[in-house]
Amino acid sequence: MVFLLSLFFLKTKTEYKNQAVQNVGLVYNDNATLADLVNRDRDKDGVLDWEEGLWETDPHNPDTFGKGLGDKAEIEKIKLATRPLNELGDLAAPNQENLTQTDKFSRELFSTIATLNQTGPIDQATIDKLSSSLSEQIKNASARKIYTISEIKIINDDSVKATQKYNDDIENLYKKYPIKGNAIQVLKESMVDQENIDVSVLSKLDPIIKQTNMIISGMVKMDVPISLSNLHLEIINSLQRLIENLNDIKLFDTDVVVALSAMSQYEKNTNLLQTAVAKLTNAIDKKLSS
Repeated sequence: MVFLLSLFFLKTKTEYKNQAVQNVGLVYNDNATLADLVNRDRDKDGVLDWEEGLWETDPHNPDTFGKGLGDKAEIEKIKLATRPLNELGDLAAPNQENLTQTDKFSRELFSTIATLNQTGPIDQATIDKLSSSLSEQIKNASARKIYTISEIKIINDDSVKATQKYNDDIENLYKKYPIKGNAIQVLKESMVDQENIDVSVLSKLDPIIKQTNMIISGMVKMDVPISLSNLHLEIINSLQRLIENLNDIKLFDTDVVVALSAMSQYEKNTNLLQTAVAKLTNAIDKKLSS
């Protein structure tokens, strides 16, 4: 985890231009991801090259020990022999793992480092590429829930009266569920220093999350004039992205990669919400003044 944080903060100390990542995973060079390198199996024995080094088998020889079993079968025998016993004295079943994104990323990073070490010491250029790739992977996580136009209540009425009612409904919704507190301020307050977070402070995000969820629910249920439907939907999805960010930030103790991703996205998503609100406000004002 310390290494993950170090790579992330090393890259984000300077200005970073957020770009979409087409290849998933850590990038090693301009032509391939590190996943390509990590998944390399030159002797086609079912044991990845980097794993061969851990078991002292030859990545160029599918039957290192010459016993006719092959390296994969030999390694399975070793694993079976070292598997712990359960309380009844029988072989324990393999663990059913429930890995976090940080666990998965850490494993990828470990296998990457093991692979690179086979080719010699890791130089600064490789570290720079790892840090760049980590930053991009963290900053470009996808939204989990996206509302569609079919999920909101659209009315085929664009009259001034319908628009006024819609505007009143929006105002009443925000009055009913006022969002008290500032998430950005909470995040700043939680930052002990550049590499440490006071997780207890993040509980202050709970009221913000609760009220925002109520606003989303109310917006989904209200009647929306057809001409305002796309703008209405844009605000709902902007609020949903912020909710996901805040919930993910609270996972800092248990899933730091997800939390860092949310932190890096929150300000951008806040700006997107402000833009969406401005567009809807302008459309309502234009309709009511016509």
